[in-house]
Amino acid sequence: MFTDVKKAFLWLGFLAFFSVLNEMVFNVVLPDIAKDLGISPSLANWVNTSFMLSFAIGSITYGTISDKYGVKKLLVFGLLVYSGGSLLGVLAHSNFFAVIAARFIQGVGASAVPALIMVIVARYVKLEDRGKAFGIIGSLVAMGEGIGPALGGTVAHYVQWPFLFLIPMLTLFTIPFFLKELPNESTKGERMDIWGLALLSCGIVTFTIYTTQYNWLYLAISFALFAGCALYIHKVEQPFIEPRLFLNRKFILGVLTGCILLGTVAGCISMIPYMMRDVHQLSASMIGWVIFPGTMSVMLFGIVGGSLVDKRGTTFVLWLGSLFIVASFLIISLFADRTPRLVSGMLILMFGGLSFVKTVISTSVADALGPKEIGAGMGFLSFACFLAEGLGMAIVGGLLTKHILEYPLLSTIQNAKAYLYSNLLLVFIVTILIGATIYTVAYSRRGKRI
Repeated sequence: MFTDVKKAFLWLGFLAFFSVLNEMVFNVVLPDIAKDLGISPSLANWVNTSFMLSFAIGSITYGTISDKYGVKKLLVFGLLVYSGGSLLGVLAHSNFFAVIAARFIQGVGASAVPALIMVIVARYVKLEDRGKAFGIIGSLVAMGEGIGPALGGTVAHYVQWPFLFLIPMLTLFTIPFFLKELPNESTKGERMDIWGLALLSCGIVTFTIYTTQYNWLYLAISFALFAGCALYIHKVEQPFIEPRLFLNRKFILGVLTGCILLGTVAGCISMIPYMMRDVHQLSASMIGWVIFPGTMSVMLFGIVGGSLVDKRGTTFVLWLGSLFIVASFLIISLFADRTPRLVSGMLILMFGGLSFVKTVISTSVADALGPKEIGAGMGFLSFACFLAEGLGMAIVGGLLTKHILEYPLLSTIQNAKAYLYSNLLLVFIVTILIGATIYTVAYSRRGKRI
């Protein structure tokens, strides 16, 4: 137990805030990075994609090995790696591959925070204080998502984007507290499935490279690695991913729905800065403030979404959230070359819909799992959705670079620079509707609420 619960909440929330902040802070400066390093949007988006991939893989890995190595050691290790990646990014910011490596290393370290915070609260916070702990942490996470774009744009505009790498180093101040307060846990002898993790990770990375390079060799290699992983986890005694989860139809379709919807929205969010720069000639600072109202609205919509799920059911709330997202995409698509204020207003609707979707997916997937499957199943959901967000960013970067959708389609668009973005939003609409339909097929029951 923590001797000072209030101080523990403060430091845990501080960590949660900065782990999420770093997901968002680079988003608005991607056009600046592309310009400064002389690279295409497909490559620039790897600044975020590399972070999300390692963050996803790490988030499930730390939770899996926490019983073996202890929370204190893993948390300190993660924070040191997080800061090490940040230092590399600052020192080698003029080299694109060094920046990608720095972001990947940051993701490896930062992923320890959300994975281990849940373990810390469950193990060391008193039962009567846990609700308060999760509430504070959740609020600070939402705040980090909201402040990230505005902070990133402001720093890039008034200083330089490489200094964004320094922000996560503030987490080093939490190490003395956790070294003092967390007990030295005895290690256990559970075996970690390194080979399963390696096969899946390499398959994901090569598939992501395919989505930006469109080289069929990468696609073939990724499928071979996925097939190898599928065969391997059925043979090993303690697999990285429990095979029986894939026999649960509701679980798989719920995860698939989450991946489609969250990945599509993440791709749209990564596209907005390019659209604001190309069509409206906004600076990074102004782009951050265009996105800011939408990200801050997540807190309010999250509360409303949870209440609606209890009253109206998950299918209703998922379609309501999906229609919010579709409406925002459609209006931006129709008027992409009009005032940025319209885009900012529609992003409030989009982030609100996203909040509804996240609430439904978490609730539905949890309900589809048995008591002994909750830990592994929810961990896999988080892992899959983080990966989908990274893939969404990579795919959109590739489409922006290839310009295959750059032609006049909607008569409302007068600026030729807006054609690509307007048409891409129409593709997003179709994808969102597909995801919502999959959920309906899997979870809707006549006369019942899931």
